[in-house]
Amino acid sequence: MTISEENYIKVIYHLSLVSPKGVNTNAIAGMLDTKASSVTDMLKKLSDKELVSYQKYQGVTLTESGFQSAKMIVRKHRLWEVFLVEKLNFAWDEVHEIAEELEHIKSEALINKLDEFLEFPDFDPHGDPIPNANGEIKKVNKLLLSEAALNTEYKCVGVKDSSSDFLKYLDKQKIALGSKIKVKEKESFDDTLLVEIDSRELTLSNKIANNLYVK
Repeated sequence: MTISEENYIKVIYHLSLVSPKGVNTNAIAGMLDTKASSVTDMLKKLSDKELVSYQKYQGVTLTESGFQSAKMIVRKHRLWEVFLVEKLNFAWDEVHEIAEELEHIKSEALINKLDEFLEFPDFDPHGDPIPNANGEIKKVNKLLLSEAALNTEYKCVGVKDSSSDFLKYLDKQKIALGSKIKVKEKESFDDTLLVEIDSRELTLSNKIANNLYVK
């Protein structure tokens, strides 16, 4: 696959996690910041390679081969993020764009050695699961902080939004993976939360709570 084809496969994979019955071409165009007509052209190419099942006006799904290929791209991306944070001391808001470039390295042997070097991590620095060499993904029972019960202690295990702005906000508020969080009050008007995080009280908007995963 070309780099462009890999990018499409990965985007379809991520979108299919919330739209398993078929991904809309406009959604793909939005994620890749391109025209719908360009998406249609690429989907035809991917269909010819038997990586996607595509019917006009009915959305697109990954074939078994496409699904496995996408997981291997995601595997590379997330392993590189772990390497950048743990071994090169990058901040978690700095690694996504670099990993976007590194994920296109073709050597399977290199990636397997990287996995071994990192001691086979299950999750990336943002709490997202890393597929193993067979494409298997560890399942985690988690919920959004906005869904959390009152006066119950949870642990922060991931972020829904991994944008640099959001991660920098979390750093500013000293919220990280592993932080202990307890919802003390929920405002009925706008769902604002009063929370206790590592023994500190903090007010979080519903937007923030909808982008933090806990368990």
